[in-house]
Amino acid sequence: MRIARRSTTRVAASSLVAAAAFALVGVQAAGQTASAAPQKAAATVDCTAANTKLTVEDVSRPINTLLLTATNTGTKPCNLHGAPYLAAGAGAQAPVTWLDSSKPQAVVTLAPGESGYAGIGTSSPDGDEGYIAKTLGVDFSNKELNGSIGKRVTLPLPDGGVYFNSANFVTYWQSDVYDALFG
Repeated sequence: MRIARRSTTRVAASSLVAAAAFALVGVQAAGQTASAAPQKAAATVDCTAANTKLTVEDVSRPINTLLLTATNTGTKPCNLHGAPYLAAGAGAQAPVTWLDSSKPQAVVTLAPGESGYAGIGTSSPDGDEGYIAKTLGVDFSNKELNGSIGKRVTLPLPDGGVYFNSANFVTYWQSDVYDALFG
């Protein structure tokens, strides 16, 4: 009987120690979870002409393509929604079409000093009704993607003008130059 009582007592004592250890680990884990909880995210604003610098440049590849760069000049992170609304030329009758296949999975958010990119296909042999545009009007899209926000920015196009035809398009905003041009 003594042997049975000792082993029962040892098992009970071991179980008690193990339960206490698990309880302590649980309390420590709960404390770590609470302290590791994410801090309140920095408030973001929409990217507009007031907090974003825009540039447009010709690129060597792919051909008939421009690169539109938006750089956050503000003090808060800003969101580039959808794609830019573009008017190629002063008398443009229709906006440049958004390229649906370039839609990213998330909104592009720019920290102060960071840049986002959109590729602009200006023309293709498949297009018709071409013209030379000397300026590019750029409007930022609102969150709902059904209109623009802020003031329009008008940029001079490279080389004194760029040929556009009906096959023109613009990609959605991207966080990477490669995705804007080749994605």
